[in-house]
Amino acid sequence: MGKLGKKARKFAKKNLQSVLRKQRKTKTFFKKRPSKGGKDKGDTEVEKTAIVENGSVDDGAIEVTSLDALFTDSDVDMDASDSDGYLSEDNSCSHVTDCDTLNVFEGNNDIGTMSTNNEKMQEELLIQKKKLDRLKKDPEFVKFLRSYKKKEVSRMAEMYSDEDEKSDYTLQLVDEDDSNRNKSKVLSTSLVRSWSERVKEDHSDSALSSLLNAYRDACHFGTELSGLADDDLCYRIQNSEVFCNVIFIMLQEADNIFRALLKISPTTFKKETILELKNTSMWKKMKPFVKSYLRSTLFLLNQVTDSQILALSLTRLRTSIIFFAAFPSLLQRLIKISVHFWATGSGDLSSCSFHIIKDVAAVFSSNCLDTCLTRTYKAYIARCKVVEIADIQHIEFLKNSFIELCSVDVQKSCGMAILSIKQLAKILQMGLKTKNEEAIKSICSWQYVNCIDIWVSFLTAYIEDYNLQSLLYTTIQLVNGVAYLFPGPRYFPLRVKCIKWLNSLSCCSGVFIPVASFLLDTLEHNTGKEGGGNVKAINLTSSLKLPKQWLKSHSFQVECVLLVIEMLAIHFAQWSYHISFPDLATIPLIRLRKFYELTNVESLKRSVKRLIDQVEQNVLFVQKKRDEVSYSPDDQQSVDSFLQLEKGSLNSPFTQYYRSVMEKAASRNLHVIQEISFPKRKRLEKGHVSDEMQGESGNKIISGCSGTIDSERKRQRVLKV
Repeated sequence: MGKLGKKARKFAKKNLQSVLRKQRKTKTFFKKRPSKGGKDKGDTEVEKTAIVENGSVDDGAIEVTSLDALFTDSDVDMDASDSDGYLSEDNSCSHVTDCDTLNVFEGNNDIGTMSTNNEKMQEELLIQKKKLDRLKKDPEFVKFLRSYKKKEVSRMAEMYSDEDEKSDYTLQLVDEDDSNRNKSKVLSTSLVRSWSERVKEDHSDSALSSLLNAYRDACHFGTELSGLADDDLCYRIQNSEVFCNVIFIMLQEADNIFRALLKISPTTFKKETILELKNTSMWKKMKPFVKSYLRSTLFLLNQVTDSQILALSLTRLRTSIIFFAAFPSLLQRLIKISVHFWATGSGDLSSCSFHIIKDVAAVFSSNCLDTCLTRTYKAYIARCKVVEIADIQHIEFLKNSFIELCSVDVQKSCGMAILSIKQLAKILQMGLKTKNEEAIKSICSWQYVNCIDIWVSFLTAYIEDYNLQSLLYTTIQLVNGVAYLFPGPRYFPLRVKCIKWLNSLSCCSGVFIPVASFLLDTLEHNTGKEGGGNVKAINLTSSLKLPKQWLKSHSFQVECVLLVIEMLAIHFAQWSYHISFPDLATIPLIRLRKFYELTNVESLKRSVKRLIDQVEQNVLFVQKKRDEVSYSPDDQQSVDSFLQLEKGSLNSPFTQYYRSVMEKAASRNLHVIQEISFPKRKRLEKGHVSDEMQGESGNKIISGCSGTIDSERKRQRVLKV
């Protein structure tokens, strides 16, 4: 088609409705923001607003908000240097040689008593100290210092006229430089054990300093520039056995040593114990030792990759949680590390991390609980971005552990739940109103679904003991909205999840929630005719939206009908002893009979027919008992006591049928999961044969440590060459 002429373009611009609608959508108004003080500074900010002429907001101007946008946690400023300083091994001095200034300024009571000028001086000193720490880690700056030192040596040598004196003096300075570079002490297993015995028996400060310095070097092993500032105090680790002994001795004995020296009971886990000791001379003496141990252990957690070493470190660090009361920045670092391992780890590592998070939330103030709840919720959302069959069990663990964390303060957790539900409702309202593609995708996503799932589980866990009615009704409306937004058969897995949530909320709260209409609508989408060819096994628990080619398959039709029967059985079982059961079952029975007449698949007809018969028998059973009562429906107390004896003995005709349906559903789901995951599991088994053989040959922890230290030695040899 050729280009329109001038007259044609003019006519289209004036008369065609499509052109007018396009112009209205793209029409913009620019408004200048008033500058401060009424002065025009030249740099005027322009605000662009897309407006339709009828007053509605354009869909493209709406932004989908983040699920965790409302939750922010305030972190305490962390220390600038990752390295804790070496401890002086002199008996007369027990200060930290590298971080004296920082340790002095950590006490809140000392800072409060100083004048404003002193506080400014302290801030300036801290800034300078951080700059120096950063320079110590800069490899180029270290090279510059060494080259400058060599130039200084040559310049000093030229001052001597005698050639012999010059050569002797030069050799002496060069030897001193080389000796300082290799001045680190050799660490042996016997030396570590002797220090440990001296600390336990004699409470030797110098032995404890040496032990902590050795532990620091072990934690920093393999990191560049770990001990450039204190070469006279660092230790050289010979082999993996020494490395393991230093790590394990400190992890096992550090907490007992500190408690014995501070005279704290091993069973005391209250932060007030440490806060009361902060102004005593005994704490001022022990504070550098405690801080060195805590910082070195936290540094180790960031370096090690072996899950067993990480789990052991976290388990031992959990016993020393009360000492973090004196170091808020280290406490924040501990929370951050624990949440990371809780969300990304597996097995014992994830479990140990959660125990630390819960202990921190229980031991420390409400601010720490807010931080723990916020960080864990954000980590849970991030972890749920993509869900596979292998991740379902771990995500279930994350959900259950988060709900257990909420038990520390249910009312505070309820406030967080209300904010989250409102945010979810806002996104849902945007999708219902605008049908925006981004909003629809954000709702039909694993993050959105798992956010609803976690708060539904929160309600089912605590609604019986706490007043959560307002949150209950808001959540019910949210789930109903999601179910109404996705009515098609492709979104059948998402609708099944919504029905499961509604059944759980109804069961825990005793509130009747009609879900039969959602299920029967799904049956009407299913034609009931023989479908196309079979496809691979369908696992509806690990998907939210089905491919189009699955909708006409026989496997999907069978799975759809069986799931509807399962959900209806759960719904009817909850109310099978209620006096209104004949009324609530009337319409579902009519629609089930209609589907039974239309379907041509014999296996499905038998399953639907059995459900209809069992519901009709229960209707007759309840109707017969209801005809015998003499009270009116207004007598709520009598209505609640209807069939309580039968409910306790489970004599309803529907109970046995419900049990059989649940048993068949459990075996069917297990078979589907095994069929889907068998090829993947087979590949994993082939890949892990070597790991199993290695695990049988020796201790995994020692081998992990040996692998770490040996690989680091190889890397150092390559660098030297």
